Amino acid sequence: MSSTYDFVIVGGGPSGAAIAISLARSAKRPKVLLLEAGGTNDDKEMRVNGRRWLVSQSQGLNWGYKTAPQEYCGGRELDYSRGLGLGGSSAINFSIFNVGASGDYDEWVRVVGDDAFGWAHMKRRYRTLESFDPTPPAGVPEKYAKSKPEDHGNSGLLKTGYTAEVEADLVPLLEAYEKAGRPLNPDHNSGNPLGVALTINSASKGFRSTAADLLVEIPENLTILTKSLVQRIILEGEKAVGVESNGKKHLATKEVIISAGALNTPKLLMHSGIGPRAQLEKFNIPVVQDIPCIGQGLRDHFFVPIAHIRKTGDPDRVAFYSNEQAKAVALEQWKKDGTGPWAKYGCQATLGWFKLPNLSSLPEFEDLPTEEKNHLNRPTIPHYAIGSHFPLHWFIPNFPPEAMNYMTLAVFLYNAQSRGEVTLQSSDPDAPPRIDPKFLSTPFDRRAVIEALRDALRFVNSEAYVKDNVAPIAVPAGDSDEDYLEYWRASVGSSWHMTGTVKMGKPGDDDAAVDSNFRLMGFDGLRIADMSIVPVIASCHVQSVAYLTGLTCAEKLIAEYDLA
Repeated sequence: MSSTYDFVIVGGGPSGAAIAISLARSAKRPKVLLLEAGGTNDDKEMRVNGRRWLVSQSQGLNWGYKTAPQEYCGGRELDYSRGLGLGGSSAINFSIFNVGASGDYDEWVRVVGDDAFGWAHMKRRYRTLESFDPTPPAGVPEKYAKSKPEDHGNSGLLKTGYTAEVEADLVPLLEAYEKAGRPLNPDHNSGNPLGVALTINSASKGFRSTAADLLVEIPENLTILTKSLVQRIILEGEKAVGVESNGKKHLATKEVIISAGALNTPKLLMHSGIGPRAQLEKFNIPVVQDIPCIGQGLRDHFFVPIAHIRKTGDPDRVAFYSNEQAKAVALEQWKKDGTGPWAKYGCQATLGWFKLPNLSSLPEFEDLPTEEKNHLNRPTIPHYAIGSHFPLHWFIPNFPPEAMNYMTLAVFLYNAQSRGEVTLQSSDPDAPPRIDPKFLSTPFDRRAVIEALRDALRFVNSEAYVKDNVAPIAVPAGDSDEDYLEYWRASVGSSWHMTGTVKMGKPGDDDAAVDSNFRLMGFDGLRIADMSIVPVIASCHVQSVAYLTGLTCAEKLIAEYDLA
């Protein structure tokens, strides 16, 4: 059983969806197939803005991956969720939408030697992607949320913006940052994220946007098949001619494009005989081409929470979360018109990106490669971030109702130097991969998390913030370096921003498998386009980078095949 198309795309997340719709709508109307391992994800209740934190816990929407025991984090196995179904991880993420720093894209250009990945081009694509509603929430001063029209798009398929209203303790938090001397940033999507901002969301009018929103008004030349897990790439020598899914062959006359993500893409390549020889031979997989870097170079952001019960907060929030009937009534209101408590609570946050003023003086910084030091010193590149309003009560069993009036600040390390890996643990292509991000495995990361937490706690302990603290919920045991590092080891979690396992680079680079035209080097007819190829760990919540990766790949393919 087989079918034939011009382009076969594997993976219906942000990258795959962006490629599929861009190719299908090009002037020459090529025949395009999009294969997705999961379902259609068309349940409207998945899109409730305030329940964005709960959707990831739905088994049918999540691959359910866990990490290997983390050597430097007490041997803990950490959640490593990945989205399953149309929309991919955008269907289960927390809907924070930011595009990172212009310096991230400058670094991408440096690594791959292709200006197509520079900020000016990425910003142009970003503007075509989004439809941004710049209206700030009621009661939020413009100094906390003010955008410039030239920094945003208004006609794309992905709806972005703010909530109509915010929780009662959000503006006081922004005021506390300001009183503590932290810089403000009224728009974190300008190319410079540094400073404190009200978050922009991949949501609008109470309704979450996902990559599935790109796949609307589907043209006749685009076929989408769900429940179609791909087991292998079909190769004729060093040419990809199709893929095999559940016993069916889907053939491509032009290109096979793998957009299965930073974990599943290297797994699929290895099960197709492409990857480290030792890994393939271990599981009796015939070696088509020995590429040692496949599955290596895994990067991610990680974080720890700092939480306190607070004097001030949002009494209505406490009453809402404590009352099942109120939540049920609110859901009916949301279904009717997208308004009400489920369009307010758990929908908005603040994010602050900061540099560490002492970073360049640390011995661990001096020991880094020159390119890494130069990147960290770029003017728009943050070293760490603080995010607010993480709903801890949904993630801690038996969270006490009396503690519901709380604030969580999540401290993220950016540009961590740890490099992990994705390997196989079975010859069965349907089995999950073995994933080891190796968090805190480098001296730089262990020093950087101490400094980031110390700098974040300077704000937490400032008069503007500490005056409203009642009792700690989650804090380090003390204020020594050892206390801070132990807190990271015991409390660290992934930000689910997996990147770099089939890295893009220049021909001849030992750590690169993909060229700047998304070709898997050494093969014809095989492109890789998802977060696995991105050679930087961007200074943002990376769903935006996944979309931009897909749009860039599509742009190159349309030009190469003269489809415009």
